[in-house]
Amino acid sequence: QVHLVESGGGLVQAGGSLRLSCTASGRTFGRLHMGWFRQAPGKEREFVAAISWSASSTDYADSVKGRFTISRDNVRNTAYLQMNSLNAEDTAVYYCAADSQVYRWVVAGAPGYWGQGTQVTVSS
Repeated sequence: QVHLVESGGGLVQAGGSLRLSCTASGRTFGRLHMGWFRQAPGKEREFVAAISWSASSTDYADSVKGRFTISRDNVRNTAYLQMNSLNAEDTAVYYCAADSQVYRWVVAGAPGYWGQGTQVTVSS
């Protein structure tokens, strides 16, 4: 079992930045593929970014390319999502996701584990 805890959400003005963190426990973090998803009010949860266990592969949704960066620190058992140039459309609950087997399962929205989510609100 993998336990994921997100942090770093909050209220930010449009054009600002936030960095989300996701700390994992219960499994060797260095063998987990990690990802971030988000769900805005009234919308379905959508893929944001993913990073493979070795960091050799990363993927991003078109809507965040060039603004968001996913990274990981295998010593701190933590994945990060650096979000720059935020706008109102980025307002959502952001969820951390992980899978111990297949990277593409994370990208496809079918990871084995989910966090509880952290709220990001961008004021315009």
